[in-house]
Amino acid sequence: MSYTPSDKILKKYADVLVNFALGGGKGIKKGEVVRVSASESAKPLFMAVCNAIVDAGGHVLSNYGPDEEHGDKRRNLSVTRYFYEHAKPHQISFFPKKYLKGVVSEMDHSVFLLAEKDPHAMEGVDPKKMMARGLALKPFMDWRHMKEWKGKFTWTIALYGTPGMAREAGLSEKEYWDQIIKACYLDKPDPIKTWKKIYREIDSYRARLNKLSPKIDYLHATGPDMDLKIRLGEKRAWLAGSGRNIPSFEIFTSPDWRGTEGWIRFNQPLYRYGARVTGIQLWFKDGLVVKSSAKTNERLLKEMIATKGANKIGEYSLTDKRHSRITKFMAETLFDENMGGPYGNTHLALGMSYRDTYAGDVSKLTGREAARLGFNDSSVHTDIISTTRRTVTAHLKDGSKKVIYHDGRFVL
Repeated sequence: MSYTPSDKILKKYADVLVNFALGGGKGIKKGEVVRVSASESAKPLFMAVCNAIVDAGGHVLSNYGPDEEHGDKRRNLSVTRYFYEHAKPHQISFFPKKYLKGVVSEMDHSVFLLAEKDPHAMEGVDPKKMMARGLALKPFMDWRHMKEWKGKFTWTIALYGTPGMAREAGLSEKEYWDQIIKACYLDKPDPIKTWKKIYREIDSYRARLNKLSPKIDYLHATGPDMDLKIRLGEKRAWLAGSGRNIPSFEIFTSPDWRGTEGWIRFNQPLYRYGARVTGIQLWFKDGLVVKSSAKTNERLLKEMIATKGANKIGEYSLTDKRHSRITKFMAETLFDENMGGPYGNTHLALGMSYRDTYAGDVSKLTGREAARLGFNDSSVHTDIISTTRRTVTAHLKDGSKKVIYHDGRFVL
């Protein structure tokens, strides 16, 4: 029998998502509309979130669907897999513009609950079809971003552990959920109060980074698995603690993609498009990925990188081990990119930049100006993670240097 967290834990979890994560740490307001997306495995938390929205005076837009499972030739248990295996080109490229435009117009917030019954449900599906589908749906993502940049939309993503995900991580269901509970402070009497305290601590480092940013020419990350230079670029800000993603302990920015040079190896597997990619290495020259390799599912990695804009960096992130209570590999990017451990973690994303890392009014940032500043645009945003030892040194415009991160800690 699978493990289900107690009603008390689920209520606390839902409270954090609805009354803290949404609204940029302030929660939702009476009369606001929240789209809640989940598969059937996440039903207990889905119901708790919907109830919390009602209690807060909001309205629920339900986006609830079946689990995805990898069946056999006799029975296909995945709607999505069946689609990719049987859809014709015109179906892959179909974009329900009127419907999705209406969804974006109607909702004020979005909660997405991750819950994979079968982490390998899409294993073996043609990656070209998945990339093409992502490209077709890109306007839906762009519309949400534009609404967010105007301050009229917020979102959060959270994890609901399943037996399949626990197995993938090599943990029991109870151990898996213990990580979720600890990471989200659901074992505390008042999780929201604890989150606010943690975010104040993280924000103190973010403020120091932003004070230093105008003086930085480039960052140099060195360690056993990397020798990578990242040019920060003009008008860049570091972001953290906005409520997007629960949990989130990272401090990140979207650098000028044109200034990335060197190499990096990732010791954590990538779970993407229903497949597990391990042993990833990337080499950059003049801002482009000029070489890539992986020990498993290399074809998927290369197809992803071949997608327009996915051969450029879109995000650079660091997590301080003192803030994260995540100590185990979780086989899910949301948690793995926030892991603490002995050296914290670093992750970079290939593909789309976060334009809200612009140090100015992002609602007035035009596409042309964003491109001039080196913000990358793509239908892809793929986070890849390393938890090995590293030192990050800021090379300043006056020729001096300053170590900003060492052995899992910010040292500003």
